Amino acid sequence: MDLIRSWFEASFLALSSGFARILWNLFLAYIPLFLSIWLFRWSSRRSPVWWVIFAIFIAFLPNAPYILTDIIHYIRSIRAGFSTSVIMFALTPQYLIFLIGGFQAYVMSLLNLEFYLTKLGQEKFIFPVQILIHFLSAIGIYLGRFLRFNSWDFVTQPDELAETLAQDLSHKQPVLAITITFIILLGLYWITKQINLGLVLRFQQLQKEWK
Repeated sequence: MDLIRSWFEASFLALSSGFARILWNLFLAYIPLFLSIWLFRWSSRRSPVWWVIFAIFIAFLPNAPYILTDIIHYIRSIRAGFSTSVIMFALTPQYLIFLIGGFQAYVMSLLNLEFYLTKLGQEKFIFPVQILIHFLSAIGIYLGRFLRFNSWDFVTQPDELAETLAQDLSHKQPVLAITITFIILLGLYWITKQINLGLVLRFQQLQKEWK
């Protein structure tokens, strides 16, 4: 009985140690998803307010794939000395849900944008726009993870952000980090998108069978 209680106490300690950070990062990750629903699904015209919301959407979008970089906290938790069972049955499921949930917000946001461009009859721009967004998101992830900027710094300190980024891009290491991040985003997005579309098709097939 004491062993079971100790395990639950260790699991609670492991889960609670990063829970506040996970909730906050998920909140930031889902802001662009909710904005994309309004922009690309509900809004009927591109007014000045639409463009302001779109700019906020672009600024906050990197927060969704940024969650992938939080794998470093999972590694730190493993090194913290928790037992193998706590890592396997408590920490690992928590971080899997966290990482998948955050990246899913990114994928759904881009799918909403794809739906919008299709509705406008601009399918030819879907792939170039997605490539551009992956690239901008890779830069945003670099700014957040390595330079510790936030999405709102685009408004509160744009000069410092632009100057810092320009200085960093003159070196090979930041360019390499952004390039690798871009490739990862491109690959993971394509895989996750195919899974999503497959699930949708399967759901539609089941609906037909039930009728």
